[in-house]
Amino acid sequence: MLSRTADNLYWLSRYVERADCLARILDVAQRLAYTPVTYGGSTNEWSSAVLTAGCVEGFVERYGPVEEATEENVVSFLAFDAENGSSIRSCFETARTNARSVRTALTSEMWDVINSAWIELRAFPDKSLSREELARFLAFVKETSLRFDGATFRTMLRNDAYWFSRVGAHVERADNTARILDVKYHVLLPEKEHVGGPLDYFQWASILRSVSALTAFHWVYRDSVKPWLVADLLILNRQMPRSLAACYDNLSRSLDDIGGAYGRQGPSQRLARSTLAKLSNHSIEDIFQAGLHEFITRFIQDNYKLGGEITEQYLT
Repeated sequence: MLSRTADNLYWLSRYVERADCLARILDVAQRLAYTPVTYGGSTNEWSSAVLTAGCVEGFVERYGPVEEATEENVVSFLAFDAENGSSIRSCFETARTNARSVRTALTSEMWDVINSAWIELRAFPDKSLSREELARFLAFVKETSLRFDGATFRTMLRNDAYWFSRVGAHVERADNTARILDVKYHVLLPEKEHVGGPLDYFQWASILRSVSALTAFHWVYRDSVKPWLVADLLILNRQMPRSLAACYDNLSRSLDDIGGAYGRQGPSQRLARSTLAKLSNHSIEDIFQAGLHEFITRFIQDNYKLGGEITEQYLT
């Protein structure tokens, strides 16, 4: 396979996954912003959405201090802003451009999902949306990602095109899960709130909903929502598809398949296996004792490094 084709497939999946994550981030922000005042919420959930998305610099240039973020400008910036390369609109546009470049490497079902989503997206107004309109838009984005994931899984041959597509999706998914967890634990909870209080519970439950994990949480732990159990589910539990461990389990497998197909292992395979080993050898008690924020920061750096190694090894 040409490196250009592999690069387009890799980034196609990354941008679809990123659009899905942005929709989930905005969904959480909307849920928390409308937290009943009896819960005592006092944080700016919309500024936390910008922090989670990693778009602070671009937002500040456009709208000023992130602490003063409002629902209107955050939704506009993260959902529809054509000048923000990581907005949902930009993600779908770039994904469609990549898909067109490798049209013959995709199945007809995969192309139909991307192309129809782009057409439908353009029908949504880029002006201020009502609460119901925003919810409908976010549901559309998440449904598109699920349809694309399903089409990929059910219709692609298990060859290098499929493996590069899966590698892109899981690198992006791991980064997104880590950022959502980090912002909640390090930023979102106000200092005056006690861990375990009603606001804390409501926020952690919303985080679980954002990654479609609330039901899974109760199946696994059969307990009330507690920060260390949520972290255990989203970091170490390989049964949870969006957990860091599950992402790296899939990453290692797909990279090994690529290495086997081309007859050569390299730094990306070694780094993926090393990161998976770190996750496998930690307990949630070890992670909290050393510092959850510090652990996630190192993970995000390692995940970014893996993306660079994949690019250097295969995509350039």
